[in-house]
Amino acid sequence: MPQTDARPATLPDPRRWKALIFIGLAQLMVVLDATIVNIALPSAQQDLGITDGNRQWVITAYALAFGGLLLFGGRIADLWGRKRTFIVGLTGFALASALGGAAANTTMLLGARALQGVFGALLAPAALSLLAVMFTEAKERAKAFGIYGAIAGGGGAIGLILGGLLTEYMNWRWTFFVNIPFAIVAAAGAVLVIREPSEGRNRNKLDVPGVLLVTTGLVSLVYAFTRAESDGWSSGTTIGLFVAAAVLLTAFVLVERRVKAPLLPLRVVLDRNRGGVYLSLGMAVIGMFGLFLFLTYYLQIVLGYSPVLTGVAFLPMVAGMITGSTQIGARLMTRVPARYLMAPGFLVASVGMFLLTHIGLDTSYPALILPGLVLMGLGMGTAFMPAMSLATHGVQPRDAGVASAMVNTSQQVGGAIGTALLNTIAASATTTWLASHATAAAAASPEAAKALQFQSMVHGFSTAIWVSFGILVAAAAVAFTFINAGRPDAGAGSATGAAKENEVPVLVH
Repeated sequence: MPQTDARPATLPDPRRWKALIFIGLAQLMVVLDATIVNIALPSAQQDLGITDGNRQWVITAYALAFGGLLLFGGRIADLWGRKRTFIVGLTGFALASALGGAAANTTMLLGARALQGVFGALLAPAALSLLAVMFTEAKERAKAFGIYGAIAGGGGAIGLILGGLLTEYMNWRWTFFVNIPFAIVAAAGAVLVIREPSEGRNRNKLDVPGVLLVTTGLVSLVYAFTRAESDGWSSGTTIGLFVAAAVLLTAFVLVERRVKAPLLPLRVVLDRNRGGVYLSLGMAVIGMFGLFLFLTYYLQIVLGYSPVLTGVAFLPMVAGMITGSTQIGARLMTRVPARYLMAPGFLVASVGMFLLTHIGLDTSYPALILPGLVLMGLGMGTAFMPAMSLATHGVQPRDAGVASAMVNTSQQVGGAIGTALLNTIAASATTTWLASHATAAAAASPEAAKALQFQSMVHGFSTAIWVSFGILVAAAAVAFTFINAGRPDAGAGSATGAAKENEVPVLVH
């Protein structure tokens, strides 16, 4: 048995790079599905007769199920096996996507989106934790997580591009059907090439009270921000949901401190470096999701871009993310401590965000928007790669799934908060500006009224982007202050001792 425990540290899986292809494909499917439906939503709403009140649920149903069940999915992967959970997640996601594409009414579509979220919550942490246990050598791990980080960071923008193409040239239903070939290829590849180290399995029983508390707590939190966007921050429903989320999540922490086999061992999040990653990454995603939302509206409504052209406009940001993640982050990760990549990365992204605060009614894309997007992509890509790796740094194999789930949870909760918070700020700034600048002359002229409306909209967007800029600067400060891990290969010579102790068998140090 001791020989088996030491094997992953000395003999890496020979098929790990092939496995990365299929793991990355599955992750791309999950990440782009958070945004691909956004552009298709107006067409789906018209086709199925979805009311304006129910329209938001096409997005929210996915976010609630995904964000609420991620920790549960991560622990299931630890208990049941990551490869098995990965394949089940892929299969379920494909079936839910087929159901969504074939939806005949609102209920069927919303149910399909919720099911996508459920199976995504199984799939995403299983994918990341498979990487954590398959890539054990520092430099290889840096390359693998560089690729994974680029996919995780750029997937949302790719979703906007693909959503625009499919909606404009085919049909909104293909934004669902497109997941099926992704899932089939990834599942077939997983069956053929992925081998999970057997010693990483968690043999404890499932913490049912923890599952119920954290799931209802996270759902309450995400839903509270959604209701704040529609009902206002001071409404009874919004306040009640925030209070419920606080009570449920506090109870969850108390339960986890006392149970024998916790769903989320507090050692996973109380580690200074992992805690810093979860917090700073969640904050950065708040700012980035706000940018996706506002820039999409700005390009289409104010500048008159088509859905496809809007998607293409985001391509430089995707290219920046891939470059930052694979060329900058992966090359420097084994040479410098993670905080010297994450903090500067978030700051570079904030400079890009700063440029985008200067948008106007006739802003030049090449002169202002393009450099802003490139800097955003470079910065986020550089920061995402070490963040993904450090999030599973030093965890015991039995906790790899839940540690991975925490990365996804911080992203999903951050995305929900960013969408609701920044949308509310933008709407409030738009209304205030319009009220203070409205004139009788503008009201009498349709052209002047339209220009005034657009100007107020741009003011609202730029105000919210200023807030995103501040959040990114704060994320950089958190990363620099909390994260103090050294270079990943600093202790390469002690691999044998680490294997013997079985303390950190996921990494070679």
